[in-house]
Parts: sequence; structure tokens; C-alpha cells
Amino acid sequence: MTNDPWEAVGSQEDSRGNSPVNPDEPTVSVIIPNYNYEKTLAACLDAVFAQTHQPCEVIVVDDGSTDRSPTIAASYPCRLVEGAGNRGVSAARNLGARQARGDILFFVDSDVALRPDALANALRVLRDDPECGLVHGTYDTQPLFDDGPVEHYRVLHAHWWRRRSVGRVGTAVFALAAVRREVFAAAGPFHEALRDAEDVEYSDRLVRVAAIRLTDTVVGRHDDCARLGDMLREQFRRSLPLAGFAGAHRMRSGGVVVNPALGVLGAPLFVAALPLLLVAPAAPVLAVVPLLFLALFLLADPGLPGFVRRQRGMRFLVYFLAVHLLAQLAIVAGLAVGALRRLRGRGALPAAPSPEAGVR
Repeated sequence: MTNDPWEAVGSQEDSRGNSPVNPDEPTVSVIIPNYNYEKTLAACLDAVFAQTHQPCEVIVVDDGSTDRSPTIAASYPCRLVEGAGNRGVSAARNLGARQARGDILFFVDSDVALRPDALANALRVLRDDPECGLVHGTYDTQPLFDDGPVEHYRVLHAHWWRRRSVGRVGTAVFALAAVRREVFAAAGPFHEALRDAEDVEYSDRLVRVAAIRLTDTVVGRHDDCARLGDMLREQFRRSLPLAGFAGAHRMRSGGVVVNPALGVLGAPLFVAALPLLLVAPAAPVLAVVPLLFLALFLLADPGLPGFVRRQRGMRFLVYFLAVHLLAQLAIVAGLAVGALRRLRGRGALPAAPSPEAGVR
């Protein structure tokens, strides 16, 4: 029985039959960091081995899992590399990159199942744009496993911000990304002190050595958070390290904007202004204030509501916007706590690793 979620969809280019590796094409090493993803790892690996362009090797780097995922990986014709305990995704990706021998390093997270033409399309982008050192892709509008409305919120938002950013960008996201080996070597390895926001820090080094392209032809289905509390805690945690470098990254030309700043600002201002509605009967003009902040939140990303309505309908749009408001509040809280930690001298990052510490 296959775990391939794309079996009924098929490639947009050709059948799911695998083509032999063209000796004139660069070789591709697929690197999959894994930590306790027994739910999704089989689907991830099935999708990799169903690619129309076959990689020269598939490396699963286990980061100290305590579930069955290492056993699942061992049942596939891939190389299972055991890390030294749970050191985080940055360390796992670095370990995989050091083990890889391909000309192209294709990183894919273990909760993502690639569309069958993902590797072929990534190679095409790199071939057509010699200045491009890294290409990363988009999430499909459908989750890998349908676990409810919170997950639908997450995958639709993740698809949307990537879709509106397609082209040359200043940010790389490594959930599904192909990078030339020499470019990865020049930029250096991932910052292993970062378990979150490692993509943002790495992008600031990567753009100094090569162009980055975001494409909608490299697609994967993602298994995201399915519970509201888990999702909000994740948003908070991921925002903590951003206080140190997110501002400078946003100001740099081409930086991908996941959540526009006005929307992030509008959410807490709207909530803070809600008590004004209690005195609105005596001073009706005050009722306008929370409405203005609500409009700021809603209009910060003007195409998003229409996209969600077209995908899932008006009722889901109302739910989506309510959850999105809560997510922005979690982000603001994370940024505030992260900034406070930095002011107290607790959030400073060690120096970025040198290129010599990466692949050769």
C-alpha cells in the first residue's frame, strides 16, 4: 500500500514513471531531517522515490527520535544517518549536507510530500537561471493529512504568502529547497544555535553569494499543526529569535514577508481598543477606533481574504480571519518577549559559522 498523497493527482508534466538520471544533469542528494515524524515520514519517502527525476541518493538524518521513524526510514533504500541526540533541524541539515555527494542538495522536511515533478522542476529553474544558487518551493493548498480546520488555516496561509512572493527573493525557506553544492559551501552551514528562524539567518548570508528564487513549480503537501493551542505556541516560539534580526531582514530588498507588519500591529491594537466599545453609547465616536484597527489588520494583506474565500467559502473565511488574528497576537507576544530577552542580554546569538565548517 502506498503512502503517496499525489497518486490520484499525478504530475503536471508526465506520468509517474521514473526517468533514468541523465548523465549530463547535475546529481541530486535529497536530505531529510527527521525528529519523531513517524506519522509522515513514509509519505515523505514514498514521494521522493516517486520523483520523475530520481536523486542519486536519499539521506534521512535522524535527530534523536524516540518514535518509530528511524525504523520506517530503515525500511527504504535510503541512507539513515544518526545524529548525536536531539540537536535541532539546523544540526540535522548540516550533518546531511556533510554526508551528501550530489551536485545539488535538495532539502525536504519529513512532514512534506513532494509532487512527483518537484526535483525535475527545481533542476529546470537552476538550469534556466545560472545566477540562481537556490530555489525553494510552495506548499499545496491541501494538507498532507486532513486533520481539521486549524490545519487548513495553516496550509492556506503558507501557500498564499509563498504564491504572492514568487520570483527572485531575498529569503530562502528550506522545507523544500534545492541549493547548488558550491553555493551552500560558500554561504556556510546552518547556525546550529537556532532551532527556529534558521532560514531567516541563513538567508542573510546566502544572498551575499547567490540569487534566490521562489517558484510555484516545486510543490509539496505539508502536515501542519492541527490544534489551535499547538499552533499558537509554535507561532510564539518561532517569533522569539526574530526580534534580533527580523527587522533588518525585512528592510533588505526582496525579503519575503510572511505576515505584513501592519497586520501584525493591527491585531493587538484592535484587541486593546475593544474596551472602547463599552463607552461607545456615551461617546459613539470612540467605536470607530477599534474598527479602524480591525480594518488595518484585514487590509494589511489585501489579497488574502479573497483567496481564502475562493478556496473554502465565506464561512471558512470568517473562521480563518479569527484564527489569523490569534496567530498575529502570538507573534507579537513572541517578538516582545524575544526583544526583552535581548535587552537583558539573554537572546544574543553566537557568531554565524564560517563557510569552512560546511560542505566541501
